[in-house]
Amino acid sequence: MDVHGTVAEGFEPVRDAFARNFAALGERGAAVAVYRDGRKVVDLWGGTKNVDGTDGAEPWRRGTAQVVRSATKGVAAAVPLLLHQRGELDLDAPVGEYWPEFKAHGKERVLVRHVLNHRAGLPVLDRPLTPEEALDPLRGLEAVAAQAPVWEPGTDHGYHALTYGWLLDGLVRRVTGGRSTGEWIAEEIAGPLGLDLWLGLPAAEEAAGRTGRAGRVEDPEPSGSGPRLRPKRSVTEAYQDPDSLTRRAFAAITPFPDQNDPAYRASALPATNGIATADGLARFYAGLIGEVDGVTGRVRLFGPDTVRRARAEESAGADRVLVVNTRFGLGYMLHGTASPLLSPGSFGHPGRGGSLGFADPEAGVAFGYVTNGFRRTVTADPRAQALVRAVRASLDQDLPART
Repeated sequence: MDVHGTVAEGFEPVRDAFARNFAALGERGAAVAVYRDGRKVVDLWGGTKNVDGTDGAEPWRRGTAQVVRSATKGVAAAVPLLLHQRGELDLDAPVGEYWPEFKAHGKERVLVRHVLNHRAGLPVLDRPLTPEEALDPLRGLEAVAAQAPVWEPGTDHGYHALTYGWLLDGLVRRVTGGRSTGEWIAEEIAGPLGLDLWLGLPAAEEAAGRTGRAGRVEDPEPSGSGPRLRPKRSVTEAYQDPDSLTRRAFAAITPFPDQNDPAYRASALPATNGIATADGLARFYAGLIGEVDGVTGRVRLFGPDTVRRARAEESAGADRVLVVNTRFGLGYMLHGTASPLLSPGSFGHPGRGGSLGFADPEAGVAFGYVTNGFRRTVTADPRAQALVRAVRASLDQDLPART
């Protein structure tokens, strides 16, 4: 497999790990980008644009974008945090103060921070949405506003796999006077930073064929004589039980839309259907923690206090939905056993089956990985983890002094 792109001196281990992902871990098409102190030090891509190798096995190119699933949540989370940074949103106010219809069924005690830290008690819908309903920009908002919590808001945490997006978007629309989360990202984040990153793929980008075709890929057979790791029985049973919070949370849209459908890519689901290049995802996180070159000059999104809020632990321990121990800040997964990142100070978000974006302020590192081959993994894909370990190994070397 030919690997294209460049790495800065000292980051050669990332190129080696990326190549091994194709050779040993069944990678089909992917890209990885890493920034350090606002400067790109890794920019790699390889494989085919489409997971099944159709269209004459067109190669993955520098600008190939891909749906990043729940890595979208980390991008979307920046919107309420920036609104708070600007003094337009109180994180400790009840959601119903901004969104009166939301107060139904005892939800007047749901705070804004509960939406971001997965403590709202609303991971499921009693009546799942159809694909057509889910693509309606307002139907999901109406559904979560009418839903009763399944636990007392604020008392416990559980991953809001799909409902997170509607909760966040309903709040953003009311605080901003009607702007959707996707519009806000385009105008206030992606535009100034010059990101190839969209929540709602524009028709011109769809027509240009920017997005590769994604799909499920099987886990490769283990090499050598070592044991094959299997999920714990409790996790397996949770995904198999149709009445579990786990199954119901991921089935809030039933059946799930075809993620390769242009109508799906054009819609804006802040929990799951962002589209980005690896560089767009990494550059976004670089802009959260430091200055990067933007369209009209140097841009930094989060001030130091907002970075602190994003990665301060808000939820930790047994997750009522994922059935493993998880850690969340405000809108971001934190380093832990369920989602290992670069260091304990890292914050970001994985996408189910592969993609990953995160920042590490102490190391000055921002990371983005996208793939067209989705595996069974939920929060810690082996391909992404191999790349994270390679970044860590690169930083352990005697690199030039940081500026």
